Amino acid sequence: MWTLSGFSDEISPDFTEQCVVAAGLGLRYVEIRSAWDVNILDLEPERLARMREILAAHGLRVSSIGSPIGKIFVDEDFPAHLDRMRHAAEVARFFDAPYIRVFSFFLRPGADPAAHRDEVIDRMRALTRVAENADVTLLHENEKGIYGDVPARCLDVVRSVGSPHLRLAWDPANFVQVGVRPHTEGYAALREHLAYVQIKDALAADGTVVPAGQGDGEVARTIRALRHDGFDGFFSSNRT
Repeated sequence: MWTLSGFSDEISPDFTEQCVVAAGLGLRYVEIRSAWDVNILDLEPERLARMREILAAHGLRVSSIGSPIGKIFVDEDFPAHLDRMRHAAEVARFFDAPYIRVFSFFLRPGADPAAHRDEVIDRMRALTRVAENADVTLLHENEKGIYGDVPARCLDVVRSVGSPHLRLAWDPANFVQVGVRPHTEGYAALREHLAYVQIKDALAADGTVVPAGQGDGEVARTIRALRHDGFDGFFSSNRT
């Protein structure tokens, strides 16, 4: 069964309005990244409790915490970031969210990914241990500019960590923006590790994000393949 979700903060900064619109569209799940213009990991406990009340009032559940974990440079301080991961796990448990979106660390311009591979894998293992202890699952997204921005390094991350608590989120627009033809060059290798799919597209010529199916992200081809393969997971919409 395919379940639809989406980044609700792209509707409005106000969390009540986010939920009103999402529920009005017939969604049963949302992905929460920020509310009242504050990142989900920086909200006070009282605000988080209020969010949970609003979600319940509109019959909504949380598919994933859209966290910024892993969105620091690979040479920046990690212990403090690991503490932030522990908080992200607490937030996910608070909202009964099965997934937390994470990233595999930005590389400095011109850096050789291979030179930073071991540090990235060590950090991703540490993040995943937190997820294992909290019984939540991390979703590595192929954000441009991070270690895992192309299919081969996405596969390297998930295989090297080797935990069922680390899966992949598939973002075809991000792949396009780093010169990858998503389905042609990545689907076969990554399919078994996919748990979450972004409905997002972009033009190869300049990286502009466009409505799904109007770009070079091979979205329709990928969806047909997922249907054929019996994919059972979330499809989430966002534009950024």
